[in-house]
Amino acid sequence: MNFEEIQLLDKAYIAQTYARFPVAFSGGQGATLEGVDGKRYVDFGSGIAVNSFGANDEEWKAAVIEQLGKIQHVSNYYYSEPASRLAELLCKRSGAKRVFFSNSGAEANECALKAARKYSFLKYGAGRSKIVSLKGSFHGRTLFTLTATGQDEFHKYFHPFVPEIAYAEANMADIRRVADKSTCAVIIECIQGEGGVNALNKGFVTALAEYCATHNILLICDEVQSGNGRTGKFFAYEHYGIKPDIVTTAKGLAGGLPIGACLFFESTEGVLAAGDHGSTFGGNPISCAAAVNVVSRLTEEFLLEVQAKAEYMRAKLKGFNGVKALSGLGMMIGIEVEKPSKEIVKACLEKGLLVLTAHEKVRLLPPLNITKLEMDEGLSILKEVLK
Repeated sequence: MNFEEIQLLDKAYIAQTYARFPVAFSGGQGATLEGVDGKRYVDFGSGIAVNSFGANDEEWKAAVIEQLGKIQHVSNYYYSEPASRLAELLCKRSGAKRVFFSNSGAEANECALKAARKYSFLKYGAGRSKIVSLKGSFHGRTLFTLTATGQDEFHKYFHPFVPEIAYAEANMADIRRVADKSTCAVIIECIQGEGGVNALNKGFVTALAEYCATHNILLICDEVQSGNGRTGKFFAYEHYGIKPDIVTTAKGLAGGLPIGACLFFESTEGVLAAGDHGSTFGGNPISCAAAVNVVSRLTEEFLLEVQAKAEYMRAKLKGFNGVKALSGLGMMIGIEVEKPSKEIVKACLEKGLLVLTAHEKVRLLPPLNITKLEMDEGLSILKEVLK
């Protein structure tokens, strides 16, 4: 099919919930993609932090193909080797005790929020179900996670929302104002990706962790976008020196296949029992085999390379005309720009570079294994557009 044929089918039969750009991709290698018209693009978005090792990665493909040759799905009534292996890797890597697998970040967060309410109910009884979220956050599109999202623009049309969700600014004075004896959990993103690629202040996060521990309020870290090596650490919260009670992740975990994971640490490891929660495709063998490959390759040596690449890109970006400031951590880069961010994205696309927005910022989320040649090519296009 050519692009026009693909576009016509999309407009005729797919719900028009996305403002798509005028390109369809047919393939690629690493951080270089190819449109159906043969045009090359440098990918600084990796499917919104999903394609951890870019397109067409040989090791990743081998792991997926090997599992495809065995079985594609088993019910959660039975055991699965890929899911068991992945859970072990995640727990040993993070210090978590147990994992629940789902299909997406929203589902992982849904699981975390439900578990927090059950934990509090078992420990204190009814009436302690409030969840505090930060303004500027984004936690998903289900009704519960949408309610927990601290951005009014996502709340249009969908009332009434799940009760007992409150929002606070990212400072302890406001946390103390909003949190009370009815609060069971606080959910944060250490880096608010959709909210503008804003890294939370380290002093605030440390103080929040201490406050939650003192008041027996669960601390949930949403690592859906910032996890799995994206910041140069396995999880972004490691930069802050804290130990959450629950961690959620998804996006880059399986390198391009759908998966979500909710990690329970010591205080919450036994909170969910048989029948409390479920997911038909959660723990899918193919997705888990892909994730085992991804997690196994995120070694300390590799993560140091990610940090070095991030430092290289940030150093280059600081010298570009039109760049006012940079935000984020590691390969999760927000660029405060002088021109409208949407105009920059369109101009970059025309010249063969894929970048994203986050409110008024340009957002970069390149594949973790991007080469220096691909970085330089993409940065050269971005420099020209910004100038």
